[in-house]
Amino acid sequence: MRGFLHNAWAAMRREAGRIRHQPVYGVMMVILPLVSFALFALLFSRGAARDMPVAVCDEDHTPLSRRLVQMIDDTPSVRVAYDVQSMIEGERLVREGRVYGVVFVPEGFEKQILSNGQTHVENYVSGTNITVNGLLTKDIQTAVTTFSGGVQIQLLTKLGLTERQAMAQLMPVRFDSHVLFNPYLHYGYYLLPSFMPMMLLIFVIMTTVLALGTELKRATASEWLASAGGSMSAALAGKMALHFVAMYIVSVVMLAVLFLVSGVPLNGSLGIILVANALFVAAYQSIGVAIVAILSNLRLSLSIAGGYSVLAFTYSGFTFPVMAMWPAVRLFSLLFPYTFYADLCVDQMLRGAPALRSLPDLCGMALFIVLPFLCLTRLRRLCTEKTFWGRL
Repeated sequence: MRGFLHNAWAAMRREAGRIRHQPVYGVMMVILPLVSFALFALLFSRGAARDMPVAVCDEDHTPLSRRLVQMIDDTPSVRVAYDVQSMIEGERLVREGRVYGVVFVPEGFEKQILSNGQTHVENYVSGTNITVNGLLTKDIQTAVTTFSGGVQIQLLTKLGLTERQAMAQLMPVRFDSHVLFNPYLHYGYYLLPSFMPMMLLIFVIMTTVLALGTELKRATASEWLASAGGSMSAALAGKMALHFVAMYIVSVVMLAVLFLVSGVPLNGSLGIILVANALFVAAYQSIGVAIVAILSNLRLSLSIAGGYSVLAFTYSGFTFPVMAMWPAVRLFSLLFPYTFYADLCVDQMLRGAPALRSLPDLCGMALFIVLPFLCLTRLRRLCTEKTFWGRL
């Protein structure tokens, strides 16, 4: 054991010299991750989309129609930016991308209401952005429903009913909705704990591939192995240790940005998240080691690592629930440590789940750490056979 630590320390000192003389490592391990965290924190600082422009085509031009338009404009996500004279003009604005939707109030709107008849309001929302579509539809529908309810209450009170009786007749069954874990519907609270680790994993795996791949490209792999006394495990441990420490510290800074700057709630255990960060960094380092060991080519390894990294978000369940995927795709999502880390973050940050609930996610990430041990023989061959050296 003492010999292993001595050899690993020697390899670590050598790696420290490489990091000092190659600024690219400092940029990839520290500067770029921190810049990406700051950009995402700034991007979601408002929390939710507000004041999205829509156009209104009011053919009635009466006090009631203007009141309805004002109620729509007062909703959080809607801003009535254009008062168009026809639906053709409104369609043009949507096609030009100047508004996200058009609200149409037909002629005779007030007349139908005052004569106790039935009228309608049409809402056309662009479906190119599902988030915008959902927000605008919900707020516009809420405004129209509230307006309609107010009109009905006024009509019933004129017939002699009290306001309470009118409300009971208008809505005999009341729907009481409670939003759990993220009651503010804050996009930052949900997306920041997914986007920031996504950036972190990209830099972890790319830095690992670069650190190992350059040893082969520059034909210094034998020197690396020799610095650890010929012990492949000590050489790998010494090389990865400094990168691990640096990236883990960056991951802790990421948590500070999440909780202290962006205000993401922490309803669970910070200790569990810190352990998860360590396993998360180690897991993606292990994957980077495996990629280089299998491909033995820096350029190809960087390409495969980049493609593998960006797939992680797709199969994590943030954009499309994992439980709704095909069974084969659900199994495929387990090939990414990010899937386990994302689930753990939602549990501990938003849901406040018990620590035991996150144990399977911790174990899932820990399994990836086995990969370097399976690659030691292959790595030794790469370090001792010149045929693998000097490739792009």
